[in-house]
Amino acid sequence: MLIGGGSTLPGPRLPRAVQGVRFLASEHRMLQRYHRRYGDTFALKVWPFDPLVVISDPRDVKKIFTGDPAQLHAGEGNQVLGPVVGPHSVLVLDERPHLRTRKLLLPPFHGARMRVYGDVMRELAEAEVATCPLGEPFPVLPAMQRLTLRIILRTVFGVDGARMTELERALGRLTHTGMRIMLMPLLQRDWGPGSPQRRFEAARAEVDEMLFAEVRRRRESGERGDDVLSLLLDARGEDGSEPTEGELRDHLITLLIAGHETTATQLSWTLERLVRHPEVLARARAEALEGGHEYLDAVVKEGQRVRPVLTYVMRTLKAPLEVGGHDVPAGATIGTSITLMHRRADLYDEPLAFRPERFLEAKPETYAWIPFGGGVRRCLGAPFATFEMRHVLSVILTRRELAAPDPRPEPRRRRGITFVPGRGGRLVAQPL
Repeated sequence: MLIGGGSTLPGPRLPRAVQGVRFLASEHRMLQRYHRRYGDTFALKVWPFDPLVVISDPRDVKKIFTGDPAQLHAGEGNQVLGPVVGPHSVLVLDERPHLRTRKLLLPPFHGARMRVYGDVMRELAEAEVATCPLGEPFPVLPAMQRLTLRIILRTVFGVDGARMTELERALGRLTHTGMRIMLMPLLQRDWGPGSPQRRFEAARAEVDEMLFAEVRRRRESGERGDDVLSLLLDARGEDGSEPTEGELRDHLITLLIAGHETTATQLSWTLERLVRHPEVLARARAEALEGGHEYLDAVVKEGQRVRPVLTYVMRTLKAPLEVGGHDVPAGATIGTSITLMHRRADLYDEPLAFRPERFLEAKPETYAWIPFGGGVRRCLGAPFATFEMRHVLSVILTRRELAAPDPRPEPRRRRGITFVPGRGGRLVAQPL
């Protein structure tokens, strides 16, 4: 494939529109087919990237993750998220603004504060489990979306009761409409009343109004608590200035959206895998009943390996770079393929098997297991998400007997930039 600057990379020569349709309709099959045909480095032309250079060799991954952030812009590679999270989001910033914002957001998700969140996670998980249907198949994904959103609302906002319900519904509408149009440029045009773009803008305005109102209320009242918003309100920049309402809005929406959607999906995938591997389920439950979590943590890691929610970690090149023996020009976006990396037989014995024991037998190479990305752009909420998944799974496994209503694995279904269980992670629950 001829790309910018006259550089040539292996890859399909199909028209951009055809590649885009295939990408949206069957991305995982497409990646595996092209990986077999072209090797560890190949280029695609899919919106909004021109091109998207897919890599899956751990040596190249290390080079990208440890490279110069001024040359490798992750924020620019994530611009598809911009309409939802806003221009001040840590996800779409680069270089100094990114580091400054990351430093601001790190403290709430590390150290002793995590233990404060543990009680909230278990309390809300207990309440959600108590409402699940018994003896009949139901999709677990909506339940996990409710639960993780409530957890993040309590920990980020400290809200409960009617205010939590109101925000929960508004954020659900924003997530639904935002995910729908995220990779569909035609849907991002204003086609008039009732169009997807109009509905997205209305949902965003509704959430913004609530967030701004909460920020103003807290500032005027001086009310503070153990939640993340309280920390952000008291934070000061390098020049001593307090964050603007716009900056706070983007920080909050990033934490609220990114902090629950991917975790809910990963929990659903992990449960989907567990109910189809009864021996793994039994071992994880036995450990949870004894109060342990070593094997449960391995289950979470293996779930992230075999069913990653996201397929890439993005970097946009600001200067040419040699990758995988090929010269990649400035302007190209490197897509480190989580999916292809996690399926490499040279890194994982029986890579398609769901076998959590592998994470007890040996620690994976640093650049071989990358559900949270890596380097200076590694997901800052990774400790929180891991801690949350452990607590939620522990509650579920010690309260309910679980089974799969259908032994066949669930297919992947695209939801914006994420992939969810195709049937919603259906399972049958019974009292333990």
